Amino acid sequence: MPKKIVAQTRIADLGEPRIIVIGGGFAGLEVVRNLKHVKAQVVLFDRYNHHTFQPLLYQVATSGLETSSIVFPLRKRFSYRPNFYFRLGEVKQIRPEENMIETSIGKANYDYLVIASGASTNFYGMADVQKNAMSMKTIEDSIQLRNHILRNMENALLTDDEEQMNSFMDYVIVGGGPTGVELAGALAELKSHVFPQDYKELDLSRMDIHLIEAGPRLLGGMSEKASSKALQYLKEMSVDVRLNCAVKSYDGYELKFNESDRLISRTVIWAAGVKGNPINGLREENITRGNRLLVDQFNRVKGFENVFAVGDVSLMEGDPTFPKGHPQMAPPAMQQGKLVAENIDRLIQNKDLKPFVYKDQGSMATVGRNRAVVDMKRFKTQGFFAWFVWMFVHLLSITGFKNKVFTFFSWFFSYLSYDRSNRLIIGRPRSEPES
Repeated sequence: MPKKIVAQTRIADLGEPRIIVIGGGFAGLEVVRNLKHVKAQVVLFDRYNHHTFQPLLYQVATSGLETSSIVFPLRKRFSYRPNFYFRLGEVKQIRPEENMIETSIGKANYDYLVIASGASTNFYGMADVQKNAMSMKTIEDSIQLRNHILRNMENALLTDDEEQMNSFMDYVIVGGGPTGVELAGALAELKSHVFPQDYKELDLSRMDIHLIEAGPRLLGGMSEKASSKALQYLKEMSVDVRLNCAVKSYDGYELKFNESDRLISRTVIWAAGVKGNPINGLREENITRGNRLLVDQFNRVKGFENVFAVGDVSLMEGDPTFPKGHPQMAPPAMQQGKLVAENIDRLIQNKDLKPFVYKDQGSMATVGRNRAVVDMKRFKTQGFFAWFVWMFVHLLSITGFKNKVFTFFSWFFSYLSYDRSNRLIIGRPRSEPES
């Protein structure tokens, strides 16, 4: 009988300061990257062994990109670093009084701790929505959503009941931020250019795409011009946009919103907000609105000298431009990660810390082929040029040269052919028996 494996971190003590980073997202990756010249042992913990480029998850879900195009192995990313260690495990508890963390693979001590555990989907306490709606935070979510979309179209072929057929072919996206807008545009392009070729027996004019937003306009964090242009683009693509609509419940078939409105759909995609993923063990007063960790101007968790929090899980008060905290997006996360790495180095050298100042470089969203909106610090643009800027920025931001090349050629091929090559249903639903 094989021996039982006893989980343990097995991290050698190098006699140097040990910096533990929790989370391999944008913020965590930036911390590790900028610690390369620091004489310290850097240990990265993550539940997955890869970094995911989350802004393009929707393209995997809508068959536009292969999964391998937007994920990159964490060990490979830092394989050249002799002082870097990666451990595949989930951090369960922080014991700051002991400078120790407890994980699914054992315990580990630290001299400096960086919490970059990111965020999860916020369903705002609606248990039925959380149970029945779909979200997009991981590559697994995107594959599951792609399977679901394609399987729905297959099932629509098998029924003559009009309501049942519509429930398979109609899609509801909740949340009018960049993710919701981009996903709505991608689904509209599938309806116009791909599904008519794949599902000739179906009347695709009966496929409806609904985008529901609780606020008065789309892209609330962008300019009025960007918001109105995105709305115009979506309407041109026959997306039904409903503003000032608050979701009340969803049972997997019927979505209720406002007081008496309802939609019938087997697919509700929730893109209406996120909440932080703090780790157990810190003080209750450290957790503030949005389930985020309250940090000072140096990104230190308040009350601790050697515990930092960066990215979506952190909330820094005091910035007059962002009184409710910096947006939970990649740019502030990466800027915080870079400065925290520098400040840890300064702590090791007994130097004063530098406060964080967010340099807002703008935001952008694409609404399909040749359609995008861009709000930069120095200019705002919409249409084809904005779409080109969006592609260029995202292409440069993807981790790994091979991933950049694969993504570029996928986009180029799709632009020429209107095709989405990755229309694959991987695996079977759990409820379906093996034949």
